[in-house]
Amino acid sequence: MFGLFKKKDKLKKEITFDYSTLKVDMHSHILPGIDDGAKTPEDSIVLIKSMIELGIKKFIATPHVMIDYYRNTPETINGALAILKEALAKEGIDVVVEAAAEHYFDETFETRVDEDRLMIMSEKYALFEFSFINQPPNTIAVIQKMIKKGIKPILAHPERYPYLSIEELRIIRSWGCYLQLNTISLTGYYGEETKKKAEALVDNEMIDFISSDMHHPRHAAAFKDALRTPHLEKLLFETPLKNTMLL
Repeated sequence: MFGLFKKKDKLKKEITFDYSTLKVDMHSHILPGIDDGAKTPEDSIVLIKSMIELGIKKFIATPHVMIDYYRNTPETINGALAILKEALAKEGIDVVVEAAAEHYFDETFETRVDEDRLMIMSEKYALFEFSFINQPPNTIAVIQKMIKKGIKPILAHPERYPYLSIEELRIIRSWGCYLQLNTISLTGYYGEETKKKAEALVDNEMIDFISSDMHHPRHAAAFKDALRTPHLEKLLFETPLKNTMLL
């Protein structure tokens, strides 16, 4: 179904809608100084302002949690959140910002699930990501564990895992795992193959959440450019996305 929107391949010249119907951006790296996203509160504010201008009303920051690189904890994440909120208040920017995490499915992830140490959003959703090289062998078992604990798992940017086919992602979703698309994938930001897979996931009605995965101003520009794509229009106006459940 890659060709469903083939005749509308090119980006529109004019932007005719924004993210107002989405309301919530639930995957971003806007907390200052704790991962590969915003480095300072000033950086954070630039990114937040750019998304507010496009209709986002609430932000759920999801810094990386990975044992080998970003060893974030609730303390480091909530500390950065407090710094950001103070900076927003000083700038007179009245917007809701909360924090959870983007958990890397590494050798510690299952233990975090077992010990109830995931940082979740809206008291029940947990965002996680795979390696870009291969899928963990215990994926389904850990998804089942989360569901049994009342946690709703969300796989971040499934379009970016080259080893996973649409059918394999359909199986993962059938076990109760939601799929979250990076909107900038639809612009070709990560390459043509990722763009094609993103479009196929949309065409196959497999996307539950969309978000920016915002790290820096280049992502902000692509987040705006995504509004020129027909597949994002389809997501925002024809797909029952679950972002508003996080309000």
